Amino acid sequence: MKYLLDTDHISILQRRSGPEFATLWARISRESRGALGFSIVSFHEQVLGCHAYINRARNVGEVVRGYDMLARALRQFAAAPVVTFDANASAVFDGLGSRQLRVKTMDFRIASIALSRGLVLLTRNSADFARVPGLVIEGWTL
Repeated sequence: MKYLLDTDHISILQRRSGPEFATLWARISRESRGALGFSIVSFHEQVLGCHAYINRARNVGEVVRGYDMLARALRQFAAAPVVTFDANASAVFDGLGSRQLRVKTMDFRIASIALSRGLVLLTRNSADFARVPGLVIEGWTL
């Protein structure tokens, strides 16, 4: 594996439409299947979004839609390797945390996974991720 997709790139793939999807899909198509992975943190973010949608549901139709979204996310994440937040990522997270970087916790966890495994992070959020020392980022939607 060489690349870790940030949640924003995963969301673009899930929409399956628009110019950003076309650009991202064309770039991904040039890579071998094993070159790309998802982080468990991105899956967590997706589950939280589905959970919030289900909790806000005002009728049974919205509840059904929310659970459909959750099932779809589960299927999509099963289609590629999911990289865990393990002891190595936690050590990177703790080491960088002492620097008091202004990065959201979930993004910081994703960055720690990428750093701990020497992966390039694919993201559109270069403003936040560029603050993480040593993290290599690329944006494939441009």
